[in-house]
Amino acid sequence: MAPQTQPEIWFLTGSQGMYGEETLRQVAEQSRQIAAALDDSPQIPARVVWKPVLTNSGEILQVCRDAAAQGAVGVIAWMHTFSPAKMWISGLDALQTPLLHLHTQANVLLPWNDIDMDFMNLNQAAHGDREFGYIQTRLGVARKTVAGHVSDPRVSTRIGAWARAALGWSAMRSLRLARFGDNMRDVAVTEGDKVEAELRFGVSVNTYGVNDLVEVVGEVTDAQVDDLVKEYEDTYRIVGELLPGGEQHDSLRYAARVELGMRAFLDAGGFRAFTTNFEDLGGLRQLPGIAVQRLMADGYGFGGEGDWKTSVLVRTLKAMSVGVSGGTSFMEDYTYDLTPGNELVLGAHMLEVCPTIASDVPNVEIHPLSIGGREDPVRLVFDAAPGPAVVLGLSDMGERFRLVANEIDVVAPPQPLRRLPVARAVWRPRPDLPVSAEAWITAGAPHHTVLSQAVGTEELHDLAEMSRTELVVIDAATEPRRFADELRWNQAYYRLARGF
Repeated sequence: MAPQTQPEIWFLTGSQGMYGEETLRQVAEQSRQIAAALDDSPQIPARVVWKPVLTNSGEILQVCRDAAAQGAVGVIAWMHTFSPAKMWISGLDALQTPLLHLHTQANVLLPWNDIDMDFMNLNQAAHGDREFGYIQTRLGVARKTVAGHVSDPRVSTRIGAWARAALGWSAMRSLRLARFGDNMRDVAVTEGDKVEAELRFGVSVNTYGVNDLVEVVGEVTDAQVDDLVKEYEDTYRIVGELLPGGEQHDSLRYAARVELGMRAFLDAGGFRAFTTNFEDLGGLRQLPGIAVQRLMADGYGFGGEGDWKTSVLVRTLKAMSVGVSGGTSFMEDYTYDLTPGNELVLGAHMLEVCPTIASDVPNVEIHPLSIGGREDPVRLVFDAAPGPAVVLGLSDMGERFRLVANEIDVVAPPQPLRRLPVARAVWRPRPDLPVSAEAWITAGAPHHTVLSQAVGTEELHDLAEMSRTELVVIDAATEPRRFADELRWNQAYYRLARGF
């Protein structure tokens, strides 16, 4: 892929001309300092770019249009003084990028003994931002509001969460996804309205014959395969039968050939997400395993059995997690340990779990696959690293999309999984497995999910606000009857919000 330029977030400051040039110079200098502090924060994964102070509706409208036209992933707005909010109506109505309203001020402490009216005229955010808040609410503008001084780590952390959501939203808005074949036959939840997805999220989802991919795989050279197999040897622990001279070394070489072909196909088409389906493999000799896992590790979205909605989520959360610890992977709740009081979920998939969540160096192994009717596929095998995480699913509810998230704690397997030949994660859902499972099923959430150790509930809430998509969260406070009521209230709200 071509190198990516660092994304920008524009910092907009509101004021008005009545205060005079000296006051506006002070406003500009102090707002530059606030923007610089945000730009220096390691919590914010984008450049924070200061823009000249805005004092009239024409300037505001132009900068709001320019933000989208020039590729800013979001804007932060602060009313340093009193900026009459009618000036912001046209600009906010035209704004097409995510908005964060920062309610702050230049100083932390008040100079109580020295305060005069010059100080009061300059430092009016306490009511200037309330004026701005009114017009945002009056216009129905989706935004996040963060209050506090920029020196407070809680402020930069919350802005950072919003910035990560903005990166994910930007990635989703321009995402091209390739489906290699259709989805698994007779499965309901992997279906979905691709037209609505492009309208709502901006993602373009299109299907290609698997043999279109097979043709590109066939063009991969032996020298390219040699280089990638050497990379495998340097990166992973490879079982003996797959090593050079081993009886199944050719299977490893074919898996490498598939990876190289997939990369070439995806990169040539500008695709950053894709799906496969074990029922639709065309001329492929193996169901892609290690190829899919390594592509996910490099930031591509993936969904099994043609599940393009989950593939979109994997790519989006990958974009949101750049620069933070913890991995993100395609996942599926597979089976349970129902020991009373210590219930656990064992999550896995046939082959395709991303090694960014691995607790140790993965093994490269080959095992039979009882479905698909092809050669034994090569895959990475590992346990997921313990720690807090979230699982997220996307369902098409007919008239809208619904996001469902569950906060979880990944744990080490209680016993070694010596005979399970796939990558896997074991977790304890919050508040516990029975409540979590009841709520998940009541919400109509899918069996394919994204597991992320890098993205949390706040980022997901911000993403849902940006995309105006329903999000329900299952966490330590969830109670089944109240959760069911929330779903009913949401049903009414989103139907009314769409109009008649």
